[in-house]
Amino acid sequence: MSIGSGPVRVAMVGLGWWGRKMVTVLKAAEAHLDVVVAVEPDPAARAFCAEHDLALTTSYAEALARADVEAVVLATPHSLHEEQIEKAVAAGKHVFCEKPLAMTRAGAERAVASCRKAGLTLGMGHERRFEPPVAQMLEAAAGGKLGRILQVEANFSHDKFLALDKSNWRLNAKQAPAAGMTATGIHLTDLSVKLLGPAQDVRVACENLASEFPQGDTLSAHIRFKDGGTAYVSATLVTPFVSRFAAFGTKGWIEIRDKAHVEAPDGWVVTSAWTGTPITVREVPPAEPVRDNLVAFAKAVRGGDSYPISGDDMINNIALLEAIVASARTGQVVSVA
Repeated sequence: MSIGSGPVRVAMVGLGWWGRKMVTVLKAAEAHLDVVVAVEPDPAARAFCAEHDLALTTSYAEALARADVEAVVLATPHSLHEEQIEKAVAAGKHVFCEKPLAMTRAGAERAVASCRKAGLTLGMGHERRFEPPVAQMLEAAAGGKLGRILQVEANFSHDKFLALDKSNWRLNAKQAPAAGMTATGIHLTDLSVKLLGPAQDVRVACENLASEFPQGDTLSAHIRFKDGGTAYVSATLVTPFVSRFAAFGTKGWIEIRDKAHVEAPDGWVVTSAWTGTPITVREVPPAEPVRDNLVAFAKAVRGGDSYPISGDDMINNIALLEAIVASARTGQVVSVA
């Protein structure tokens, strides 16, 4: 719990594509969060900060030293997360981290343990859990309405990276390995782990079929889970946007399709069927899951409801990511640590 009341005062760390999206969202959630400073070394960020009346520093240490900063929101390259979380915890700051939390299970365990030991809230940028139809699906699964979960089928792909300069860190095979896995696929494995528990092993096909991306552009993963059940996940970087998540159980199934990327949500189409009932199709109006995730983080910081993504879920998802990255290199079955 954080001492104080009112909006949680945060430092926004990283003002790339997604960091700027988060600033806009945070400005729309001022009752819960207040961005007091941004951290970004790129001089191009000055114009953006001036436009949004936002203080700017190039020094993460300077932001952490500010007494008016209670938490950090990390929208930075994946390889920086572990060290940045460690420094935030040492400074007594709560942490909201964009995915992935770390690139290894050991790194995720350290991040979760250090925040827990310090009594600090750790939030994760898995906004898909906060999409209304996804939240309803997870609730149906937890309440037994879906019955025994048997299988997940999911795809989250787009072609936004085709416009990136080749020097961008998102096109670095070490920074963002395994095609679209760290960009989009990790959201699908997060939901799969939530529904089916820790993974047992995975086999991945990762190819470069339509680009020069060094990490590949087309990935599919077949995952088996320790308590039974399977998931098929695909994440491609060279197709027009598509996002589909389907969960199949003994009492029913639900398929959720996004109408647009979460950057600018436009609602969802939900198809479902239950034992003894016909297939139904309904539309769900737009919502802002990125905002809702950050608000849930702020409420947890203030000592309200517990943050809904558990540390165990975070660790289990990164353990699966680590195995997917390893399998993407070889095409062989890899056990999950």
